[in-house]
Amino acid sequence: MKIEYNNLYTHFILTTFGRNRIIPEKNRIRIEKYITGIVNRNDSKLYAIYANPEHIHFLVSRSPSVSEVDMATMIADSSEKFINDNKLGAGPFGWQQSASAFSVSKSAIDRVCKYILNQPEHHRIKSFSEEYEQFLKHYQDTLKK
Repeated sequence: MKIEYNNLYTHFILTTFGRNRIIPEKNRIRIEKYITGIVNRNDSKLYAIYANPEHIHFLVSRSPSVSEVDMATMIADSSEKFINDNKLGAGPFGWQQSASAFSVSKSAIDRVCKYILNQPEHHRIKSFSEEYEQFLKHYQDTLKK
């Protein structure tokens, strides 16, 4: 069946293998542009992206034909190869074998985009581990209600 309209907004978080800080700031934009291209080639739209040294956040409006697992896998596999082939990481680069995907309502898009784009300031206050624990607690509490 063809889906005429969709509202499938997903906030993804991918983490480097071992949470190693191996994405150099000088290569951040090139990596973000590459990932944007992957999203666009899959009939989806990227709203915001930010590559931190040990993790990346991105908000996508997904095509209904692309699951969260498929999107995360395509981006992880392709970007890992791109980063290694172009020597954009600080050493051998790899993503962890799991990612996170959080659904986002249309009314929250602006807030989530600001959150993603404000990563440098955010991480001056809170570590990635603290941030991730907060995400999990928030979504687990939401599920319990």
